[in-house]
Amino acid sequence: MRRKVGPFTIVNTIILLMVVVVTLYPFIYMAAVSLSSSTYVLKGEVGLYPKGFTLDMYKLVLKDPRISQAYLNTIVYVTLGTAVALTVTSMGAYALSKREMFFSKGFTLLIIFTMFFSGGMIPTFLVVKSYGIMDTVWAMVLPGAVSTWNLLVMRTFFSAFPSELEESGRIDGLTELGIFFRIVFPLSKAVFATIGLFYAVGLWNNFMLPLLYLRDPDMFPLQVVLRNIVLAGQTNSAEATSVGADNMIVEESLKFATIMVSTVPILLVYPFLQKYFVKGVLIGAVKG
Repeated sequence: MRRKVGPFTIVNTIILLMVVVVTLYPFIYMAAVSLSSSTYVLKGEVGLYPKGFTLDMYKLVLKDPRISQAYLNTIVYVTLGTAVALTVTSMGAYALSKREMFFSKGFTLLIIFTMFFSGGMIPTFLVVKSYGIMDTVWAMVLPGAVSTWNLLVMRTFFSAFPSELEESGRIDGLTELGIFFRIVFPLSKAVFATIGLFYAVGLWNNFMLPLLYLRDPDMFPLQVVLRNIVLAGQTNSAEATSVGADNMIVEESLKFATIMVSTVPILLVYPFLQKYFVKGVLIGAVKG
């Protein structure tokens, strides 16, 4: 049976196609310019596909010691930060999901309050400084370890968790921690993958915290180094005016290559977590 296509479907498809084009065009253009010969870039002849295909700009970017160090720093921040954030957020959300917990509603209201009113940048800076974690990896991990929104999503998810499974765990002699790690955690991969992706993307794109809490350039994450390179228009290894024999270094190509190198890795994570991502978001939004 042939499905009838109505006006809404047509309009919706057109709008979504426009969104796809607007979203993908900058990436396609940057990739084309960064992979094109400098001659064509200088002439402004590069469109949606590379002309004079070359990897010189990517070789130049990847040889820059700042990029390799920034990549290592970012991977450490994302890995450690996501692990800490998931641990604290999930355990807090699981506790708040239990209505029998003392002052459960009160704690929930206090946490929701922080969504609308926060201490501000200066008080937060003074707190971080007072703990002596300035210029350390913990300055990138601890201040953003808990997101109120993510905690509430996980709390909603855990609220719908079958109590019968928890009761069976208690009968078998498990403590609350045992129930959480042995029963709840293995059955909650969807929400953990979803919230973990939120935290990982936030940490990967983190820009303000490094500017506030890091002073040592060797501790800078990728986004700060990217910003410095884009503003400066050159890398440490680009002090010369040519790559190879005759190819001129084009500032635009260099910037786009740097942006692509820093953006593509985190984009490649989405396809592997997509099924968990969609399921986790829908489950966490069923009931409030």
